[in-house]
Formats: sequence, structure tokens, C-alpha cells
Amino acid sequence: MVDELSTIDLADPGLHADGDPHAVWRILRERSPVHWQPVSRPGLPADLGFWAVTRYPDVARVLAEHESFSSEQGTLLNLLGRGDPASGQQLAATDPPRHDRMRAPLYRAMNARPVEAHAGRIRAGVTELLAPGAGGEQFDLAAALTGLPLVAIGPLLGLPAGDWPELSRLAMMCTAEDDPDYQLPAGSASTLDQAHRALFGYFSEVVRQRTRSPGDDLVSLLLGIRTDGERARPGAVVSNCYSLLLGASVTLPHVPATALVELAGTDRYADWADRPDLLDPGVEEALRWASPASHFMRVTRRPVSLHGRTIPAGAAVVAWLGAANRDPAVFADPDAFDIRRRPNRHLAFGSGRHYCIGSHLARLTLRLLFAELFRMFRSVAVVGEPVRVRSTFLAGIKRLPVAGQPRRER
Repeated sequence: MVDELSTIDLADPGLHADGDPHAVWRILRERSPVHWQPVSRPGLPADLGFWAVTRYPDVARVLAEHESFSSEQGTLLNLLGRGDPASGQQLAATDPPRHDRMRAPLYRAMNARPVEAHAGRIRAGVTELLAPGAGGEQFDLAAALTGLPLVAIGPLLGLPAGDWPELSRLAMMCTAEDDPDYQLPAGSASTLDQAHRALFGYFSEVVRQRTRSPGDDLVSLLLGIRTDGERARPGAVVSNCYSLLLGASVTLPHVPATALVELAGTDRYADWADRPDLLDPGVEEALRWASPASHFMRVTRRPVSLHGRTIPAGAAVVAWLGAANRDPAVFADPDAFDIRRRPNRHLAFGSGRHYCIGSHLARLTLRLLFAELFRMFRSVAVVGEPVRVRSTFLAGIKRLPVAGQPRRER
């Protein structure tokens, strides 16, 4: 009989698109919470692999304990064995204390009060995205929501609306390079390379424009940040613009789509729609349920002991957020979508010093999106088979045909 653990391949994007990663994570939490996963890739070392952690306390520790787990050698599986060219320049790929000095000004610009000032504009953008189904027509909700990240982050970065569709496409190429809808004919590595070149080229031009003529946008703010007495280099600003775009693109479209698959056609949709007081806890549960950023990677600075295993220095450790957010030791009845769940200390935005800097913007945008859905539609039905994104990183849905029942007052 083949050992169940030996057949697991967490690096296979097919598992996340066509399989059931939650079933696999359940096995790992119970039987191998610190699991060695070999990875075979052309042109990379034969002994390539990573340690996978799936229990909530271990995932939280790996993400928060920067003294033992570094972000500077790559934070995503697609960088395994390659290193990260943005190391020390991009917030996500920089360790404290330098990370903290870089982060502080940007965090002040993106905390709750400043982003709330953009609520009216985001609400208008949300209404426009949902307009194709406003009269009860069938429409692809997942396709419509691909525009949501730029509705939220585009104006903050000062990016022209005409550029948003292409930026959305390039962001998907960077996070779902194995998906046939985004992969180029030359393969995933070429897809990543060309998307990176295009986005970095685009933001380089934006940075040149802001250097000549600063504005009140985040790009101009980044250009003015001083770290260790020096202004940010243009390459560092470009890298952080790229990171902000990808962060929004990962979270915003896929949380509502994944939640709607669970709620559509049931009385739980109406239950939530009729309870405005549960909008905020419902959004938190949708974040836990979807866990759209499926993993983050770290590299050990020194030998680390986890569950009786000693992980050597220099080893890749992948923390699976989707697994941690269904850990029954932390969440009662974790496989139930419960808008009344309290407390809900999910890790969808990470943990520790690298906690998502755009979390306030993401929460605001999701609150406005769900509020508009509930205002427009008495109920929503899924009228076609949902299609998931083929990616080890992005846990999301790329096609979701739905039809909503408009409220009579519309």
C-alpha cells in the first residue's frame, strides 16, 4: 500500500486548481505538521525542496519570528532556489530592522483613516463592476471582479484608469504563471519573466514622471521616504509599487467570489444580507474561508526545532495560510462558513511585522463590495461550474457565472 504522505505534492498547481488542498492539509496537520516536500524543476538542484508547516501556531511563528525565518531570499514558491532580486528593497523581501524603517511612512498613509477617505470612489467603482448583472442578467462575477484591485489601489498610486485592464492581466501572470489563461506558450518561467519586465518597465516610467512632477499619491510618498538617512532608490520604489499591486490583485477579487460559491443558493446569503451589523465579522470570515494568498515562504537563519524536527539553517520553509485558517485547534467547526464567528484570528493577512500593509484598504473594499451585492440582489445563484485558478500561490476563482435576483426597489 502506498503511503499517503509520499503521494502529496504541494508544489503541483493542479492540486490547487483541480484537487482538494484542504483534504491534503488536513492529513498533514494530523500526521506530518512539519513535512519535507521535494520539488523537481528543470535547471535547479536535484535536492530542491521545502519544509511545509500547516498548523496555526507553526504558521504564525514562521511568519512572525523574523529572527529565525528570513524574508530576504524569496517569499513565494516560484522563487524557490532562485533568490529574490528585490531583497532589501521591497518591504515584503526585507527583514527588520530596516523593514520597519521603510514601512512606517507607508503604513501611516494606508491606515484606516486615510483609506476611508476613498470610500465613495471605491463604492462607485464597485457599482460599475456589478452593473452587467444589475437587472438579473447572467454574468461572470469572477471576471467582473478582476477590475476590483485597480478600483482600490489604482487611484492611490495615481495610475490612469485606461491602464488598469493591462495591469490586472500582468498581475495575474505574476501570481498564476501556471494557469493556461495567463501562461505564455514558452511556459511558466517565461511568463513570470515577461510579466515582471513589463510591470517593472511600467512602474519605472511612473517613477520617472513623479520624480519630475511629484503628486499626493503613494508613488510620490515612496520617493520621499528616507531609510538610514538616504532617499529610496528608484528601483526600490518600483519594486514596492509592484508589491502593492500584486497584494491587491491577490486578495480583492477572490475573497467575494469564493464566499459566493459557498453562500449562493442558500438561505445564508439572505441571512447575511439582512444583517448589516454582521457585515464586518462576515468579511473576516470570508477572508478566513478564502485565504487567497495560499502560502508565504521563509528561509531559516539558523537551525530551528519544530515538532521534534530540526530544520537546518538555509532551508526553505513554506507556511500554508489556508491550512492554518482551517486548524480545528483554533477554529471551532473550521469547515463551516460562519458570519457570526468570534473570535476570528485568521492569518489571511499574515502575522508579525510583515502583516499586510494594505489590510485596511482590503477590508474597506470588501465591505463596500458585499454591501453593494446585498443592496442590489435579494439572492444570487451560481448558474455554471466555477473554475479555479491554477496556481500554488493564488487560491481563487477565475470564472463564476451567476445570476442575481434584483431587489424590487431597483
